Amino acid sequence: MIGLSLEDIEVGLVIELGSHHFPREEILAFARAYDPQPFHLDDEAARTGPFGVLSASGWHTAAAWMKCYVATNQKAERQMRAAGQTPAEVGPSPGLEQLRWLRPVTPGDTLSFRTTITGKRELKSRPGWGLVFSHNEGFNQRGELVFCFDGKVMTPARA
Repeated sequence: MIGLSLEDIEVGLVIELGSHHFPREEILAFARAYDPQPFHLDDEAARTGPFGVLSASGWHTAAAWMKCYVATNQKAERQMRAAGQTPAEVGPSPGLEQLRWLRPVTPGDTLSFRTTITGKRELKSRPGWGLVFSHNEGFNQRGELVFCFDGKVMTPARA
């Protein structure tokens, strides 16, 4: 995560991941390809749907979070390499928990994403690796929490 080894990641660290804008055409394109629910595809159907307005797929929101997460990691790794350091690799994620979509994301919304490190531990089953725990959030332009989940990622210890 952000090029840091397990020992260098501090519990409580907040990492701003950037933001993603949700234009109408992008919402429609994502819905057509991956989540063709009427309230993601059609204004009239959306008016009578669960949110009363056309809204982005929750998976679109999750994909936007991942896009920002990956970009933040890649930027941190480039900066470390430019400074002559070797970044730690990003390991696999064994999953997430408590995924919640709290408010609809509508055309024109911009979400800002962040991750907060909530814990870490060494893995007894994989020497040289640890697990980093995080709470991840997305806020709309009004500062309202619209998306959150708890995640974990395998992270190498220093060689």
